[in-house]
Amino acid sequence: MYRKELNERNPLRLFEHSIHGGLGLGNIGVVVARHGLGKTAFLVGIGLDEAMRGRKTLHVSLDKTVDHLREFYDEIFMDLAHSAHLEDLATERLEMERNRMIHTYAGKSFTIPKLRHSINFLKEYAHFDPACLILEGFDFDRAILADMEGFQKLAGDFNVEMWMSAVTHRGVPLNQHGIPEPLAKLASAIDVIVQMADVRDGVHLSLLKDHDNPNVAKLTLALDPSTMLLVNR
Repeated sequence: MYRKELNERNPLRLFEHSIHGGLGLGNIGVVVARHGLGKTAFLVGIGLDEAMRGRKTLHVSLDKTVDHLREFYDEIFMDLAHSAHLEDLATERLEMERNRMIHTYAGKSFTIPKLRHSINFLKEYAHFDPACLILEGFDFDRAILADMEGFQKLAGDFNVEMWMSAVTHRGVPLNQHGIPEPLAKLASAIDVIVQMADVRDGVHLSLLKDHDNPNVAKLTLALDPSTMLLVNR
């Protein structure tokens, strides 16, 4: 299989169709789940898909090292490549790495202005202009609406699709749309919310918010626990 065919068959195409074509430039999507259910794998899957489609992707972590994330990308890329019998593996891996940049704030303080400065630096000096920005490790428990509005402005200013991850816990309150805390109080500044939940046959995905659409689609996607790849169930 060649990269173009692999991209076309990626279950993320079903996900994009479910949210009416995708997240969209300038918008924010958040995947929410309890600890250890695969939020990073889901975000890495998005990053891989974007990079393999030739779109510059910046993956920023607030709590993981660059080496840890690079190993995560390599592992999921190899699982994906082998399961699809991807042609010219070395060339495709090199192309993916050219389109993906990893940046970390592990052990350092993080602010939105610092992230803005990092993106400007990459654009000016590395000629790396991301179309997709992934940010994981942000503490939504301490976040206020002004924080999300700051991320909204950043996504709009840089014209990126921005994906984030949030941790929730058992028994937390839900709003009228089924969105759990801590996201419920911030949902007005988030365009798409995806929830991951552990069930008997894997980690299933459900859509809690789809832009301003009152009726969200039912997803048929799950995360394979053995490969951490997104599958259609």
